[in-house]
Amino acid sequence: MSSSLQSLELLLAFLSRSYTTLETNFYKIPGSAVVARYVKSSHQNDPGRTLLEVILIIFAIRTLLQSRTRGDQSGKHFIQFDEKEIDELVEEWTPEPLAQPLTPQEQADLASVPVIVGPTGPKPKLASGKTVINLASYNFTGLAGNEEIKASAVDTLRKYGLGSCGPPGFYGTQDVHIRLEQDIADFLGTEAAILYSQAFATISSVIPAFGKRGDVIVADRGVNFAIQKGLQISRCTVRWYDHNDMESLEHVLETVEKERKKRRAPLTRRFIVTEGIFDNDGAMADLPKLVELKKKYKYRLILDESISFGSVGRTGRGLTELYNVPASEVDMLVGSCATGLASAGGFCAGSHIVVNHQRINGTSFVFSASMPAALTVAASEGINILRNTPSILSTLQENIRAVRAILDRADYITIPSHPASATIHLQIRWPTLQLPMHASHSSSNKPSNPLSVKPRDPPQFDVELEERLLQDIVEEALSQGVMVTRAKRLRGQELVEVRPSIRLAVTAALSRKDCEKAASVVKAAFAKVVGRRR
Repeated sequence: MSSSLQSLELLLAFLSRSYTTLETNFYKIPGSAVVARYVKSSHQNDPGRTLLEVILIIFAIRTLLQSRTRGDQSGKHFIQFDEKEIDELVEEWTPEPLAQPLTPQEQADLASVPVIVGPTGPKPKLASGKTVINLASYNFTGLAGNEEIKASAVDTLRKYGLGSCGPPGFYGTQDVHIRLEQDIADFLGTEAAILYSQAFATISSVIPAFGKRGDVIVADRGVNFAIQKGLQISRCTVRWYDHNDMESLEHVLETVEKERKKRRAPLTRRFIVTEGIFDNDGAMADLPKLVELKKKYKYRLILDESISFGSVGRTGRGLTELYNVPASEVDMLVGSCATGLASAGGFCAGSHIVVNHQRINGTSFVFSASMPAALTVAASEGINILRNTPSILSTLQENIRAVRAILDRADYITIPSHPASATIHLQIRWPTLQLPMHASHSSSNKPSNPLSVKPRDPPQFDVELEERLLQDIVEEALSQGVMVTRAKRLRGQELVEVRPSIRLAVTAALSRKDCEKAASVVKAAFAKVVGRRR
């Protein structure tokens, strides 16, 4: 009995020494005191939790020590195939298609595109042999067929050849590019301008060149697809205001400032992004109010004048000329040589700092080949013609008024475009009893959520139905000798679903009589196609 007690005492002494040694070594580990306090307090408050944690620790250690492939080595969960069966499975396998096949409607849309034989212009000839009145092409001031421009382009082609064969920063800059940039800056009244070789890539390159992660952009909900891509690439914090609504813009600007003060966040770069004349519906921005708000709340203004440049103002300088606002009040003025000057490419005009920054950070400028010299000279010649022949813009506005005088009275047409806009969007006006899910505006005065690109009360419309009817109207007008087009959209890719419309592009190259005739044909086509649904 005494020997058993002696052995037990030796065992307890050994365990005591081991525990003391373990405790001493444990407390030598950095942070061990914190762990010890946690365990003690946890055990005092909830002993069951301590037991559960011990079990979980033991389970984790067991899992880590256990072989993970032991079950796989047996092979009992695998099906064994011979070589013949493998070959048969491979032959039967069909990979997913790279893209979904075109729908019958999409195939019909592609097949319905008219093909022009020879030069485009106010009255082009189609492959069918028919000569039509052209209200589909962006040829606002009729420069596409100007003989002086063609002669200068031919001479340039003989002297400079075809392409530039390189981006502007890699031996792609020619003297004609520098001259066009100077012509644009002088024409608009800015310090400098930078030339891009593609119009679509201009604004989507300008925005991310200045806006970075953490910066704030307040944008119109109705901006075009190119601006949307620029906003996405920039990774800025974007806040949205209702389409062409200056009260909504000011409300969002106030909200952004209140949020910043509430979070005590530092000041960052802040921009207002909008269009002069909106590509989606032809509405026109209130430039004086935009300038007033950007000064009041300390923002920079990025204005896309891809549609308004070359189509409004006494000499086609755009909204700055129309509203008598100095171009220097717009921090980044973006325009299109493709639509405004019947050439190609785009530009951004502003201060020397703004322009030089893009020469280093504008992705489209840095990585895209320069514009061909012939097109560059054509754009310079176009600017000279607009500067010296203001009657072109007067004729354009007269033709716009002639077209609007006929279409504004049409029973089945709604026009959201500004009266001075050379792009006129025609939407279907449904009779009240036939209204299929159409624009229902709530009487609520609550503002839209600036965090969401979706407006509070979005209009409702049947895209498939309206596009099908509008295409019937396009084909009916073409059969009567007038070429118009639906406004094409990338359905499912744009941030906001845009209501289908027919887009007219009025030109100064047509006579008033031709414009009135074309408008009457379009009006009759609307009445025929929409009226038959009664």
